[in-house]
Amino acid sequence: MEHSRATAAGPGAAGIGRPVVAAHGVSKSFGATKALINAHIAVRPGEAHALVGRNGAGKSTLVSILTGLAKPDTGQVTFDDAPAPPLSDQARWQSKVACVYQKSTIIGSLSVAENLHLNRQGPGLRPISWRQLAARTAEVLAEYDIRADPTAPASTLAVDERQMLEIARALSFGAKFIILDEPTAQLDGAKIVRLFERLRRLQESGVAFLFISHHLSEVYEICDRVTVYRDARHILTAPVAGLDKDELIEAMTGENRAARSVLAASSYLAGHTDRAPALRIRGLSVANAFAGLDVSVRAGEIVGLAGAGGSGAVTAGETVAGLHKPDSGTVEVAGGGVRTGDVTAALRAGLGFVPEDRHAQGVIPLRPIAENITLTATDRLGKHGFFTTGQMYAAGRKLMRRLDVKAEGPGQLVSALSGGNQQKVVMGRALAGSPKALVLIRPTAGVDVKSKESLLGTVQQVAAEGCGALLVSDELDDLRIAHRVLVMFKGRVVGEFPSGWEDNELIAAIEGLDRMEGHGHE
Repeated sequence: MEHSRATAAGPGAAGIGRPVVAAHGVSKSFGATKALINAHIAVRPGEAHALVGRNGAGKSTLVSILTGLAKPDTGQVTFDDAPAPPLSDQARWQSKVACVYQKSTIIGSLSVAENLHLNRQGPGLRPISWRQLAARTAEVLAEYDIRADPTAPASTLAVDERQMLEIARALSFGAKFIILDEPTAQLDGAKIVRLFERLRRLQESGVAFLFISHHLSEVYEICDRVTVYRDARHILTAPVAGLDKDELIEAMTGENRAARSVLAASSYLAGHTDRAPALRIRGLSVANAFAGLDVSVRAGEIVGLAGAGGSGAVTAGETVAGLHKPDSGTVEVAGGGVRTGDVTAALRAGLGFVPEDRHAQGVIPLRPIAENITLTATDRLGKHGFFTTGQMYAAGRKLMRRLDVKAEGPGQLVSALSGGNQQKVVMGRALAGSPKALVLIRPTAGVDVKSKESLLGTVQQVAAEGCGALLVSDELDDLRIAHRVLVMFKGRVVGEFPSGWEDNELIAAIEGLDRMEGHGHE
């Protein structure tokens, strides 16, 4: 049932006429799993419509149905009130809808022009006119404010430029409905602002967007209406304007605010200020990224390291974990030196690591959960490094229970898990070796509200047991569990905030709007 609001929605939602796309009473099952149950949604011309819900709510299944990758068991999808094409007619689907996934489909080794005109480089079997192709591409790039050489490899484009290139490619097929799957997950503040400006211009021309995001603040900033799915069912559709944020979260979780745990920095360290450092970083520098990083993380302490893209915060975290060789500086774990630029040496020293991108760096998707989650602790599974599958599965089950991984069992492939449960596997692997210190880089990126609380709660529990944690993130919810937050800007730590900081102060520092006058420096 669609909930009405007295407050009018934005200009896109006020568009009249038939929906550009609609799903009516759609159900879909995979074996015994009911992925969608009598779900519905309608997106109007020129509208930015948010689709939110916890992992497993049915969002991905709906996207598959709306893009012609799957057929509903019951119900119907319509475009401009006409039935959707048959699944076999992919050309007609391309003229109706496109999805810009969190994982880019742009082929980096091909040129910008080749990506834009993929499989459409020229008419029939005639030789391709690369000059004409480049000229047509230049016109499209100018239209969407993409500053790039049509002949340059697409790998040279920034993440937001790749997204716009995918949108431009979809529009060139005639599609007026674009699905955006976590479009800001890899963007910093300035790039998010630029993306939203471009989306608003496209809305004015009648293009409609389905905006899938776990960042509810962005839903309020860019979207006209929001639809909530929970447990494979439609729960709520309402204009964003006038919709209380607590009400939105309650629709997503099925829990009222009083029943939800509010994560914040614990007071555990109040009587333990003399604890020795679990992690000590001295004078760490990487050319063109960051310089002179000095951070000390005590046992039991969670230290946030915040910064927008280009601040050097992510590179700093990766360098501490051994992914990059620093030009200078040292890293110590529990008082012992670590050979920098060596991931294996960091692991052996007792450093656990959660990387930024679980798809590229975090999981081996076609291997079982047990193998993934115990990967850093194989030397502990059996004597002299030899272990049985049974030992690996037993250790996997233990870690799965600790992290509350929702799965059929330790033998299930990681690729079959929701994003939140995949991230729990990555977290479990970081903890498998009983680390003395942790480096966590955006550990809740792309996960739902409930999984976020679970992951952050795990970090707090591990810290309470005496592990030190360096939490690298620009997500305010992540940083709230930190005992203090260091802010990086243009490669240097520019200030420090104790727990209890105000959102506007921290955001201003992250974006370089406040030079941190009156606050201590590391």
